[in-house]
Amino acid sequence: MNKKEVKKAPALRFKGFTNDWEERKLGEVATFLNGRAYKQDELLDSGKYKVLRVGNFYTNDSWYYSNMELGDKYYVDKGDLVYTWSATFGPHIWSGEKVIYHYHIWKVELSKFLDRNFTFQLLEADKARLLSSTNGSTMIHVTKRDMESKIVSIPNIDEQKQIGSFLKQLDNTIALHQRKLDLLKEQKKGYLQKMFPKNGAKVPELRFAGFTDDWEERKLGSLTTVVRGASPRPIQDPKWFDKESDIGWLRIADVTEQNGRIYHLEQHISKLGQEKTRVLTEPHLLLSIAATVGKPVVNYVKTGVHDGFLIFLNPTFEREFMFQWLEMFRPKWQKYGQPGSQVNLNSELVRNQKIVLPNYKEQQKIGSFFKQLDDTIALHQRKLDLLKEQKKGFLQKMFV
Repeated sequence: MNKKEVKKAPALRFKGFTNDWEERKLGEVATFLNGRAYKQDELLDSGKYKVLRVGNFYTNDSWYYSNMELGDKYYVDKGDLVYTWSATFGPHIWSGEKVIYHYHIWKVELSKFLDRNFTFQLLEADKARLLSSTNGSTMIHVTKRDMESKIVSIPNIDEQKQIGSFLKQLDNTIALHQRKLDLLKEQKKGYLQKMFPKNGAKVPELRFAGFTDDWEERKLGSLTTVVRGASPRPIQDPKWFDKESDIGWLRIADVTEQNGRIYHLEQHISKLGQEKTRVLTEPHLLLSIAATVGKPVVNYVKTGVHDGFLIFLNPTFEREFMFQWLEMFRPKWQKYGQPGSQVNLNSELVRNQKIVLPNYKEQQKIGSFFKQLDDTIALHQRKLDLLKEQKKGFLQKMFV
């Protein structure tokens, strides 16, 4: 009895499509054209044509120009599919003006058997597979020969158009949410600059109605008791930890993952470990002094505090106000470090740091305003993350 053949079709399809997908070498249905390699002295600060480089997609690099008149294959125009293959890799649909493209970019010319939007998503799905296979630990090198020899499964052109159109709409939604999130972050940055006094000033540029008094200069150490967290040693010893404990263990990694507002902790510290650290059972304001130096933190769960943090105990300031002030002030801690080296913050430096602040009621008003703004930003970030996860799922299920 013959083994039943595996059907060449994805797990998720649009209604009405039942035919098997066809396996082809990518190089049989698409052509990958290299851009031109430029010497540094051939790249100009101004000229007739912009030169599109990999960095213009990923890091907003400044543009270089060229006055060279080249053959058609060296230009990318609006709507062209391109692929960056050096340093960072992946497909893009170019949305700008006509440009010359660099050697580290391929222009992808498609045969009649491929739809542009479908091919873009096909290459996105391939990129996701490559990334997941390396676990983020290996630099990925993509060669032209590799791309052309890839065996890909493709449906008929009508099904390609359905898939491409659907995922393009999802990409547009993701881009819209990203723009909203970026705008909110920029708005917050602007408010931070205007709602706290500039150097030497006694009042901010922007205030809530009803507040007119000058802000008062104080040292942080006069507003709170500053103490350092503590870590059991050696920190790798499993006896310090217990999954059943209701006291979490705050690490530097938790701060970056949750952007300073700690609502859950992966690790939990044992009874024995709690004797070797500082345990907080109520929300407190903390300050990271290692790795993410100067990052303010609030624990909203019961927490054992690592020695890479300072804790502000018994504060006379409003917590949310100070969280925002520390967020704004964070880059200025660099003055305590040598150029090119990591800042080494300690309790004494933080205690002696001067701050100008208003009365408690105005602190509450400012803190509440920024907390609402942060909550809105967090909401948009969660929506964006969810959309990206949905897209990831569709790429896995809608391609063979």
